[in-house]
Amino acid sequence: MIDSKIFLKKLLDSAISAALPLHCLPRWLPSKPKGRLVVIGAGKAAASMAKVIEKQWEEPIEGVVIVPYGYAESCQHIKVIEASHPVPDEAGLEAATQLINTVSNLRESDSVICLISGGGSSLMCLPINGISLYEKQKITSALLNSGAGIHEINCVRKKLSAIKGGKLANICYPASIITLIISDIPGNDVSMAASGPTITDASTGKEALEILNRYKVDISQKTKKIIENSKPVKVTKNDIRILATSDDALLAASNIAIKYNVMPYSLGDLSGDARILGREHAKLAMQIKSGNGPVTPPCVIISGGETTVEVCGNGRGGRNGEYALSLALELNGESDIQAIVCDTDGIDGGGNNAGCYVTPSTLSRAKSLGINARDMLDQNNSYDFFNSINDLVITGPTKTNVNDFRAIFISNYYD
Repeated sequence: MIDSKIFLKKLLDSAISAALPLHCLPRWLPSKPKGRLVVIGAGKAAASMAKVIEKQWEEPIEGVVIVPYGYAESCQHIKVIEASHPVPDEAGLEAATQLINTVSNLRESDSVICLISGGGSSLMCLPINGISLYEKQKITSALLNSGAGIHEINCVRKKLSAIKGGKLANICYPASIITLIISDIPGNDVSMAASGPTITDASTGKEALEILNRYKVDISQKTKKIIENSKPVKVTKNDIRILATSDDALLAASNIAIKYNVMPYSLGDLSGDARILGREHAKLAMQIKSGNGPVTPPCVIISGGETTVEVCGNGRGGRNGEYALSLALELNGESDIQAIVCDTDGIDGGGNNAGCYVTPSTLSRAKSLGINARDMLDQNNSYDFFNSINDLVITGPTKTNVNDFRAIFISNYYD
């Protein structure tokens, strides 16, 4: 017999481990080029990926990678620069400029390894001529708070950038490019990972404007004109390799569950509103507990992907906390059902936590402290809610990212 929280944490740890660069990168390294090898990239895993390459690569190497604050690794030859995520800052602008300078005068005999992972869109920030950093920050913040999906957000980002949507590849030309991706994109659309800086972009300015209109994001007439005039970008000479995805994380967790004689029921990558998904999963868990579900206890419902949140209140939290609080409210103290809900990068929204636990006593413990769960959800204040009952999951930066991990454990014999 094992404590449910320990079991759920083991599932999360296995999911994260499956996506660590140390485990998924070495076999994808290319052969030695005739000329220079330059490593560039951006994202939460970029520095840990660069560190693995330095350890595996015996030839001369150079480059620049950009990571969020707190995600740096010590590299000897590849420069690591920290910048802001998810809204870009001046440090990201300066870092992107250094990255561009590194690959601006390459030859055909040279090769570029571009390391891409979640968070790269905000970190690799170089606004297109005519758009200020301030306006890009404002548009990004509005989209992040609007409930827009990552595909929609990144479509707009490409049109505002001088580096995303294949433009970086054209700057690297005529050098060969190998793009190594740890994917946090539902469906693993490589053109959306970090907004596809080295990938052909087929999206149009019209699509981007439709997204901005749909979510009522105000832009200047000058910006509107720039987006209208943007063109798709075609990339040649690009070898694209996906190193790890949400599928790898879910499979690793499923294998751990089986070792504990718990049946995994994987729903795969999911998207949509975090609150709605939380309610739906609570109903599924209760259906399974009643004996009328697709599997029987002891079992664990596992899912990944990325939900969205429409921010209406002034609280702190992220999409996983939002899902978890909605799940707890719908379960309403149902016995024998517990959950862990986390982001595999170690940070959920604006807090210092990866996510949180949900237990049968979640609501009652909060109520004993005078905390109303419904009011906290209405204020988008999941962080303070779970912090008050000591049910935050804190991992620190994991230095990888295959998006969200959710596990709902239904049992009649575990503590």
